[in-house]
Amino acid sequence: MQDTDATTAPPSPVRYALTGARGGFARTLLAQTRHIERLRPAVLCDLDTAGTVALCTELGYDPADLRVCADGRELAALEEGRIAVIADAALLEHAGYDVLVEATGSPGTGARAARTAITTGRHVVMVSKEVDSVAGIALADLARERGVVYTPGIGDQPANLIEWYERTRRLGLDVVAIGKSGEYDLVFDPATGRVRQLDQEIDAPGLADLLTLGEDVPATLRARARAVAALQRSATADYCEMAVVADHTGLVPDVESLHYPVARTAELADVYALAEDGGILGRPGAVDVFSVLRLPGEASFAGGVFAVVRTGDPVTWEMLAQKGHVVSRSGRYACLYLPYHLMGVETPLSILDAADRHRSAGTRRPARHTVLAGRARGPLAAGTRLDMGGHHHDVTGVTPVLMDAGQAPRDITPLYLAAHCVLARDVPAGEPLRLGDLADPDEDLLHAWRHARSLPPNDRSR
Repeated sequence: MQDTDATTAPPSPVRYALTGARGGFARTLLAQTRHIERLRPAVLCDLDTAGTVALCTELGYDPADLRVCADGRELAALEEGRIAVIADAALLEHAGYDVLVEATGSPGTGARAARTAITTGRHVVMVSKEVDSVAGIALADLARERGVVYTPGIGDQPANLIEWYERTRRLGLDVVAIGKSGEYDLVFDPATGRVRQLDQEIDAPGLADLLTLGEDVPATLRARARAVAALQRSATADYCEMAVVADHTGLVPDVESLHYPVARTAELADVYALAEDGGILGRPGAVDVFSVLRLPGEASFAGGVFAVVRTGDPVTWEMLAQKGHVVSRSGRYACLYLPYHLMGVETPLSILDAADRHRSAGTRRPARHTVLAGRARGPLAAGTRLDMGGHHHDVTGVTPVLMDAGQAPRDITPLYLAAHCVLARDVPAGEPLRLGDLADPDEDLLHAWRHARSLPPNDRSR
C-alpha cells in the first residue's frame, strides 16, 4: 500500500547572483537572506571585492565560505556551498546560479549583466531602475524568447506600485492615478514654524495656515509649494521609477515635470481628483509623485505607493470611510495605499517567484509608454561630459522629465543612455537631449533602446 502520509521533497535551494553587492540595497538583501532557508547567495559581484567580503562577514557569513575569484577557472573550481566574490560582471557567464539580482545602478554594466544571465538561461530580478528605463523592454522580450523570467524586484517602489496597481485592476476598481511619495517627508513643527526634510531645516511659518486643503485645492497646493521652495523635493530617481511603472502599466504622467504636490496622506483622494472635481489631474490614468507633509509624531508614508480610484457605490465607501479609509470630501474618490517599501528585505519574494517561473511584479508584458528624458538646465557646449553621480544618480546639467512616448520626438534620447556620454554638439537651455547630440553612446544600450522604440508606442495589446 502507498504511504499516504509521505510528504513531498522540499523545494531545492535557490542560488542567486548579486551585482552591486557592496551597495545599500544589497546589504538589506544579504542580511535578510540569512533568515530564509531556501535562499543562498552564490555569486557576489562588485568592484570592491574586499569591501564585499567585509560586509558579508559583518552580516554573519562565514569568511571561510567567501572566495574572491579572478577568472572563470577559479569560479568553476569553487566548492559546493561557497560564495564567489568577483569584480568583473563578465565572469557571471561561468558562475553557477539560478537568478541574477541586478543592483549596480549602472545602465551599461547592468544591462550587459542582465543580458548575460538571460542568454545563459538564468532569471533576472531587476533592481536597477536606470537599466530598466532604457533596456528593460528589450531584456523582457529576450527573456520571453529564452523562456526565463525578467521582473522588477519587490521591495523597491516600481515593483511594489506595479503589483499594487494590478491588484486594484483585478478588483475592477476604476483607477484615476497611481504613484509614490518622495524619498523624504516634510515634517512641519507648528510650535517653531520650521519644516525639516531629512537633515535640512528651513523656516516655513506660512505652513501653519495651510495644514488643511481648504475649498480651493490647487491654490492651497501652490501656496504650500511656495512655502517650501527652498527645499529640493524632486529627484531623478523618482522620474526613473515612474518611467518603469508606466511601461508596465500603460499609465503616463499628467505633466512631464510631474505634479509633486505637498500633501498629507489623508488628502490624497482630494488632491488626485480630476480638475473638474476640484483636484489637480487634467485627465485620468496618471502616474505621479507627491511630497509627504506631516507633523512630528505622525506616521510616515515611508516611500510607499498609492492608487486613487473612483468610488462607485456611495454606501460602500461611506462605510469604508467610517473605518478610516482615505475617501475624498466629495465621496467620489478614494486612495488605497501601502505606506512602506522595504528594499532587499522584500526582494527574496521576487527571487523565489522567479525561480518558480513567476513574475512577481505585474502580469503584462512591458511596452514603451513613456520616455525618461532630460532637458538642458542651461546651455550645454559640445564636448561636455554628462557625468552621472550622487545618491539619486543625477546627470550633470540635465533636468529629468517624463514624456508620453506617443508625444515625444522620435529621436529623443533616454536620460540614462545620455549618462556618461560626451556631447557632439551644443544643446540650448531648455532643449531635450536627442540621440544625435551624443558623440559616444553605449552601443549595447543604444541597441536595446532602438528595439523598444521600433515597437508601436503605447501599444497596450503587447
